[in-house]
Amino acid sequence: MGDNIDCLFIGHNEMKFEEYEKIIRAMSVKSGAYRDLNFSFIQKDGRLFNAPDLFNYYYYEKGGRKDDFGPLNLGNLFSNAIAYLSSYLQRRGLTTDYVNSFQVDKQLLIEKLKNNHITAIAIPTTLYVSGFPVLEIMKLIKQYNQTAKVILGGPFIANNLSGSNETAIQYMLKSINADYYINSAQGEETLSKVVDALKHNKNVSDIENVLYKDGNVYSSTSLSLEDNRLEENMINWTMFSDRLGKSVSVRTAISCPFSCYFCEYPERAGKYRYTSVESIEKELNAINDLKRVTSVSFIDDTFNIPTKRFKDILRMMIRNKYPFKWNSYFRCQFADREMVELMKESGCEGVILGIESGSNKILKNMNKAATVEQYKQGISLLNEYGIVSEASFIIGFIGEDQDTYRETVQFIEECRPTFYRPQVWYCSTLAPIWANRDKHGIKGVGFEWTHQTMDSNTAFHMVQDMFLNIKNSLWIPQYNFDFPGVIGLMQRGLNLKQITEYINLFNEGVSGKLINPDQKDIGPHIMDRLEQYYREL
Repeated sequence: MGDNIDCLFIGHNEMKFEEYEKIIRAMSVKSGAYRDLNFSFIQKDGRLFNAPDLFNYYYYEKGGRKDDFGPLNLGNLFSNAIAYLSSYLQRRGLTTDYVNSFQVDKQLLIEKLKNNHITAIAIPTTLYVSGFPVLEIMKLIKQYNQTAKVILGGPFIANNLSGSNETAIQYMLKSINADYYINSAQGEETLSKVVDALKHNKNVSDIENVLYKDGNVYSSTSLSLEDNRLEENMINWTMFSDRLGKSVSVRTAISCPFSCYFCEYPERAGKYRYTSVESIEKELNAINDLKRVTSVSFIDDTFNIPTKRFKDILRMMIRNKYPFKWNSYFRCQFADREMVELMKESGCEGVILGIESGSNKILKNMNKAATVEQYKQGISLLNEYGIVSEASFIIGFIGEDQDTYRETVQFIEECRPTFYRPQVWYCSTLAPIWANRDKHGIKGVGFEWTHQTMDSNTAFHMVQDMFLNIKNSLWIPQYNFDFPGVIGLMQRGLNLKQITEYINLFNEGVSGKLINPDQKDIGPHIMDRLEQYYREL
């Protein structure tokens, strides 16, 4: 009966958008989650389309195009979590297999579930913000394999375990109904121990950082900090060469050296640690040897810190003359001319900027360790050298009012990042600001909150006003698109003018329903322009 697989990894589930929209709509169209999602889709001929779906419809489904990439979706980007965890487990004598994308590789997954002896199935949750995609995966697993034990870990699980009471935790765990959950900021050591224990019929309840079924409830073992070093667990890229796409993601650091008050990540991930330039060169050489990768995404929260290391990485990439382009998150307050020149020469195709506010008052309240003046200089340099940028903003944080909001709008209009994306502040009970909630009068959580200077409803109106009125930067659709969508279009041969024209057309369709909520389908004039746009591609 097939192969013996100690651990099968199941990659990201990009749910069919119409199904996901229906789930979020059921919460109420007035909910924060739905109002945020509403910026990311249009309706055409009674069918809902997000930005990648609309592109795929015209470019592939209707246009009949064929290329090496296939439909535009997050599944095109090879999962760093799967690559890293598979390499980690195999170094410890365990066999692994994977499907990179649940939807794209669904038939392949079914065949693996039916035809192989699988000890454990691991579902990383790096990209999930809700449990609905996981529930869909669980349903299919149980349909085709009743013997493999399912293990869940990653940020979605860790956040829910840390930010909920015991009743809510038990409800969440039982709803998903996995066999084991890993509660750790890292978790790879725990995962390897659990899989090894299952393989050799040992007791999993003796392993730290695990939640397991114990009668009608889930019980937890004691917690301990893992200290897994990236340099000692480099990805073995040759393991994936036969099924690798054109894009890969690379991590060169753990955690973040900053402590923004709205973000829980550094506290959860622990001390900031980064790999050496020599280790990065070794990994990039291995990727280059595959002779197929055209784009590398560095997924560190702060790739350009420390700045000396960053410049040394860029010089190393220039020296090696790698044929692939690269993109990353970028702290532009540290940009100088030498840095941006090196970025351009080394093949930078774009960067994501966590600006968050155009007001020095709000930046101080956020503990951003940056000023508006520094941001302006950094974006100016990126624009001068033709490096594409997406600037993200948080609207409604503590102290936000009409004046600080206008400062942010003015900042975007003056600085002209290529793309921008504002989002209403998400009030997390795990973020440092929560400890001072009484001081600031914070009431509510998530997208539903009030504080001394603003409420979430006002913030949503501000975000919509930005969408409709900002002229000198282009709003980027977020759901299943965002900056990876731009990179994906670049890989398919579209130039920046063609990409911005498409996003503008999509945004015009969204604008129509925001201005006139009774309007369902996009207007015929936009349909005609979309048809013409794709004929000319």
